Amino acid sequence: MLNRVNSILQQNCFLSSGKTLLVGVSGGPDSMCLLDVLVQLGYPLVVAHLNHGLRPESQSDAEFVEQIAKSADLPVVTGKEDVPCYARIHSLSIEEAARNLRYRFLFEQAELVQAQAVVVAHNADDQVETVMMHFLRGAGMAGLRGMQYLTLPSPWCDHIPLVRPLLEIWREEILAYLKDRKISSIHDQTNLDTSILRNRLRHELIPYLADFNPGIRRVVWRMAQVLSADYDVIEANLDAAWEECLVEQGQGFVSFRAHALFIQPEGIKRHLMRRGISWLLPGLRDIDFSTVERALGFFEHSTRSRRLDLAGGMYLLREADLLWLASWQADLPVSDWPQLAADEGCSKGLFLPAPGSVRLVGDWQIHAEFLDLDETIERQALGNPDPFQIWIDAAHLHLPLTVRCRQPGDRFEPLGMAGKTMKVSDFMVNMKIPARARANWPLIFSADKLVWIPGMRMAHACQISNSTQQVVHLRMLRNTPEPDYSSRQ
Repeated sequence: MLNRVNSILQQNCFLSSGKTLLVGVSGGPDSMCLLDVLVQLGYPLVVAHLNHGLRPESQSDAEFVEQIAKSADLPVVTGKEDVPCYARIHSLSIEEAARNLRYRFLFEQAELVQAQAVVVAHNADDQVETVMMHFLRGAGMAGLRGMQYLTLPSPWCDHIPLVRPLLEIWREEILAYLKDRKISSIHDQTNLDTSILRNRLRHELIPYLADFNPGIRRVVWRMAQVLSADYDVIEANLDAAWEECLVEQGQGFVSFRAHALFIQPEGIKRHLMRRGISWLLPGLRDIDFSTVERALGFFEHSTRSRRLDLAGGMYLLREADLLWLASWQADLPVSDWPQLAADEGCSKGLFLPAPGSVRLVGDWQIHAEFLDLDETIERQALGNPDPFQIWIDAAHLHLPLTVRCRQPGDRFEPLGMAGKTMKVSDFMVNMKIPARARANWPLIFSADKLVWIPGMRMAHACQISNSTQQVVHLRMLRNTPEPDYSSRQ
């Protein structure tokens, strides 16, 4: 066993024999075997044990682990958590709460001792049970490949790996090793409780399936190995699709280009969705089929509300060619659009001198300058492809111009709708300005007349005509130095 585990540590876990490992030790057979193997192999170790407080024997278990570590002259760290309380607060099962707290503790301690990795004692039987649990939940390939020898990043840390060097060691091998080495261990009676799903699989379902195929455990284990290798191939190809479809990802959100996503093969879409959910909820152990299919259905046929609530505190949002996957608490960015700070632009507004400029949030600026109309400027104005610049007949303006947010009752006479006005709010909806960007979108007013909605359209009455002699050139720019108007004065 020593040679097999040592080979896994180096070839599958990529560990250095001279750097510290933090090993999680519960006192059970698996962790006691792991601890002894690592000691025999000469790795520098720190023993870590978390008391979950779930059994009357929990304190004596912690004392047992401490005594074992001290007898081997190994440093030991222990902790204690109220698992039932944590489970209630976070609406988790006791098993999931205990798992989250255990790994949080292990990685906190690994940071403190500067360990190269956290090592845990999951074995081949654990792998089979995990795969079966995922199968019963309807998992995809990510779940059916089971646990990995090395996980990085993990939900608990992005730079210290979680490693499982016993993943190909069967439970009977572990028990034989302990017997041969005369190593004692703790036997947790809750492992016999078949009200816990994993125990029912271990004691009821897997033995039942063994009646159909005596080698069922090894069949499932080999399947996980094959699917893990296949998954690595898919992940390598998925990276290119992710880069093609991804617009932005941040704290609690991911956005995709809708068109780029739609043209992907169905299988790639599913994997992109799973990767996005994993970004939002890194602690989620698996993502069920129905959640992914609901998401893909929304992408293809967005609801009228353009929003769909998903499980786990997530939702999907469609904005023009953007598809957002976000948590309910996330603040989606508005930096890609021009915005006024709420405290300065939504009351009296900002004065825009001509010539001159005003700065908005997010490095946006609005510039204004007077120009005498000539053929060149007229051609530019009439053939203008940029919605963030316009040339307005100066005779129709009262200076200085004002930049402010929309207010109740604001109306607009868009270019092309001579004599007809509409609510600014309705115009923004028609132009598909995202709902969260409308309230602080900058509007340009001359006295009480709205003359331009930057990025959208100018007012009909302000267009250049045969009688125009001077124009005001308005431009909205981002990350651009303020122009020097001194040479024009």
